[in-house]
This record gives sequence, structure tokens and C-alpha cells, in this order.
Amino acid sequence: MTKTAKNTICLWYDNDAEGAARFYAQTFPDSSVGAVHRAPGDYPSGKEGNVLTVEFTVMGIPCLGLNGGPAFTHSEAFSFQVATEDQSETDRYWSAIVGNGGQESECGWCKDKWGISWQITPVALTKAFTSSDRVAAKRAFDAMMTMKKIDIAAIEAAFRG
Repeated sequence: MTKTAKNTICLWYDNDAEGAARFYAQTFPDSSVGAVHRAPGDYPSGKEGNVLTVEFTVMGIPCLGLNGGPAFTHSEAFSFQVATEDQSETDRYWSAIVGNGGQESECGWCKDKWGISWQITPVALTKAFTSSDRVAAKRAFDAMMTMKKIDIAAIEAAFRG
């Protein structure tokens, strides 16, 4: 991030903001790691010279990773929602997150190994939910409620009835 963004998402990490930023940059398009800033002095959860903050971008969204120690942890109250075009893209992101020490959750949600929640949401699912055919939308919704990773073919089949 050469220019300071007006609004940046600040994510608190125990001690591996740089590792998380590098994983995101390798996994998602339009993502990168910018400046890595080291602490100019000791602080409650670290020492002078430790990585304190990392500037990074996740799919075009400017972020700052803060190595703040174990005082605060992530929850599902914050998540990145990734709109995927097809099953291959859905599978790729899901596998990258879950396969790198993350964990599956319900309805297209998963967590990375740092505790950040991700919604891997196929566009087909969003289209089904927002359809004016509310009966078909409910069938797709009910199908989604049984899934962890979203199965687009199953969502489309449920939508069709």
C-alpha cells in the first residue's frame, strides 16, 4: 500500500500477521503483502524488532495485520465473503483455507488457521437466494443448510425442484 487508504481493515493476530498476509497473497487474486513494520521498542506481547504490523491487500481490500498478542481472538462476527464463479474456484479456496490448518464450518463458512472466518459463497447460491421465486429460493436455502462447503450442482438442483 503505497498510498494510505482512508479506511483499512485492521486484523489482530497473536503473533503471525506476516504469515497470514503471505498466505492470503498466495491464495487470492489481487492480493499482496506491502510493508512489514517492526516494533521500535518492547511492548506487552513482544520485543523491540519483532514484526508489529504488516500492510497487505486481500482481493483489493487494504488490511493491516497487528501482532497484538493473545488478548483478543477472532469470531464469526467478522468474515471475508468471497464470491466464486464455479465449483472449481469454490473448491480451490475452500481447500486452501481448510487444508492449511483451517477448519470447516456450516453453510459455506470456514476459518483459516489464524481464526479469521471466510464465507466461500458461489454466485449461484446468491442468485438462488435473491430469486423472485421464493419457493425455489427456500429449496436452495434448505439444501445449503445441510452443507459445509457449498455444492453448486446440488444448490441448482434444489432450486429447480
